[in-house]
Amino acid sequence: MTSTLRILLAAVALLLGAVITPTTALASDAAHATPRFVTRSAAVLQAATDMLRREATIPGTSWSTDPVTNRVRVSADSTVTGTKLAQLQAVLAKLGDTARLERLPGTLRTTITGGDAIYGGPYRCSLGFNVNRPGTSEAYFLTAGHCANAAVTWSAAGGQVIGTRAGSSFPGNDYALIRYTSSIARPGAVNLYNGTQRDISGAGNAYVGQTVGRSGSTTGFRTGKVTALNVTVNYSDGTTVTGMIATTVCAEGGDSGGALFAGNTALGLTSGGSGNCTSGGQTFFQPIVEALNAYGVRIY
Repeated sequence: MTSTLRILLAAVALLLGAVITPTTALASDAAHATPRFVTRSAAVLQAATDMLRREATIPGTSWSTDPVTNRVRVSADSTVTGTKLAQLQAVLAKLGDTARLERLPGTLRTTITGGDAIYGGPYRCSLGFNVNRPGTSEAYFLTAGHCANAAVTWSAAGGQVIGTRAGSSFPGNDYALIRYTSSIARPGAVNLYNGTQRDISGAGNAYVGQTVGRSGSTTGFRTGKVTALNVTVNYSDGTTVTGMIATTVCAEGGDSGGALFAGNTALGLTSGGSGNCTSGGQTFFQPIVEALNAYGVRIY
C-alpha cells in the first residue's frame, strides 16, 4: 500500500488491554524550558492558521504551528494537484515565509479495516483505554469517533458482544465512548504485545519532543516522538479534525482508536496517519484529556 494519511481504526483488544511501552522506553521526558527569541508572535501564527482554515480547507492537506522553525507547517498529499494546488499556493503566497509547504506521498484518507481486536459489524478498530464514571458502577472504554460512527454494537475477538456506543464525536474531534454490556475482564492496562501489559494510572497532555508509545491491533506496539500539537488534518474524504497531536509513530489500517501513552500516562487515541510501519510515516492522535472531560469519565 502506498503511504497514506488515514484514519487508522484500531483497538487494543479487551482481553489484551490497551498498549504501553516499557517504563525505560516511555518514561516521560524531562522538560527544560529555555527562553528563545522568535520573529513571529503567537498571534501572527494563529492568524495564518485561521486564513488556511478559511481559504484552504482542501482534502489532502494538514497544518500546524512548528515551534522549532516558528512557522506554520503545511502538508499536502499526492491528490493536491491542479486547481487544488493552485488554490493552496495562492493562500501560501499571501502568508509569505510565515508558512512552508511539504509534500506527502500517497493519500490522506480514512480507513476502516477488518481484523482482530474490537469489531463493529464488518469493521475492526482498536480499544484505547478502559475508563469508568466516578460514583457509579458504569464501565466504558474509549476509542476513535470515526470507529464508533461505523457501528453501534461492538464485539471482542471470538464474537462476544462487549458493549454499545454511548457517545461519539467525529469529525471535528475523533473520540467515542463505548459502554460495556458484558462482564468481561477490563483491566486498566495496555497491551505491550510482548506478553506483558503496562498499567495506566492517569491521563496527561503531550508536549513537543516527548517520547511516546502506541498500541494497536494491526501493528502492535510502536514508539516515536511528538512533533506538533493543535494540528488540523483534512482527510481525503472531506472530513476535518482539529487539535490533534502529531507524531513520528507509525500506524496502519486497523490501528485506529488505539492507545497513545508515555510511561503510565494516557495521552491520546489513534486517529489517522501517513505511511506505514515498513517505510515509516506520521500519525495523528486525539488528545485523551478532551475525551475524558467530554464524557465525565476517568482512567483507572
